Amino acid sequence: MRADAVFEGGGIKGIGLIGAVCYFEKMGYKWNRFAGTSAGAIIAALLAVGYRGEELKNIMMNLDEKTFFKKNNFWKISMIKKTISLFKDKGIYSSQAIEKYVEELLLKKGKITFGDISIGNESPLKIIASDITKKSMIILPDDLANYGINPMKFKIAEAVRMSISIPLYFKPVELYYENKCSYIVDGGLLSNFPIWIFDTKDIPNWPTIGFKLTEKDINHNESKRRDFISYLFDIMGTMLDKNEEVYVKDKYAVRTVFIPTLGVKTTEFNISKDMRAKLFESGYKSAQRFLHLWDFNNYIREYMVKK
Repeated sequence: MRADAVFEGGGIKGIGLIGAVCYFEKMGYKWNRFAGTSAGAIIAALLAVGYRGEELKNIMMNLDEKTFFKKNNFWKISMIKKTISLFKDKGIYSSQAIEKYVEELLLKKGKITFGDISIGNESPLKIIASDITKKSMIILPDDLANYGINPMKFKIAEAVRMSISIPLYFKPVELYYENKCSYIVDGGLLSNFPIWIFDTKDIPNWPTIGFKLTEKDINHNESKRRDFISYLFDIMGTMLDKNEEVYVKDKYAVRTVFIPTLGVKTTEFNISKDMRAKLFESGYKSAQRFLHLWDFNNYIREYMVKK
């Protein structure tokens, strides 16, 4: 069975998405097109260049967050340095380390630009980011043409970096074009779950399956920090977490795998290997439950065929 895959954002919780991918692949599913936001963009990009679910599991289980946050503790930066960086650079950390890491993974598959994975200048990979200068959503690589940039020559890792740049945590990516500059940040601000992205008015030949992270009560490791910068970070983290709870219409929900995230927050980067394993299992079992009930033909009859 072929399918398109759409992945929600959610930081390190993305390992739950990988668990679901692994079960789908075990059941014989082959991916055709890919889309994602933030952490979902990383998974979509790696699948698009040829990685399999089990490879992604190994990567995420052994990922060291210190690769991206050079301090032993994310919060052990002086308040003065945090404040200066926030107001000067519009964020505390650079996301360049993440871009470099993703690009190294892409290089192992010999794919760097959107052109490397495209057929007839049509990319099977769509990444969501937010242009806060223009106050608009960007679908990468397609919308780059609106900036006078060749979509096929654009680096996939740079698009991923744009999509994962959580405001305040990461400095925005500066996109220069026609003597102008737009600040690009996390796509989750505008569309954290772009399940609609491959939909058309025609009846599809294969399904688009959404992979969505969900949690009723997000209270794992409740913040004990009381300084102003931490307060701003908690606001942003709460906004992104609440975005996961947005109502999903029936025609989307019926083709969505809902994956409990066990209370882990979007901005909780340093979870243990044991918790990562639990998140993976949560995604795996959620996919198992979904496929036990899923019937593509029933979906077509109920939601696509005009009555």
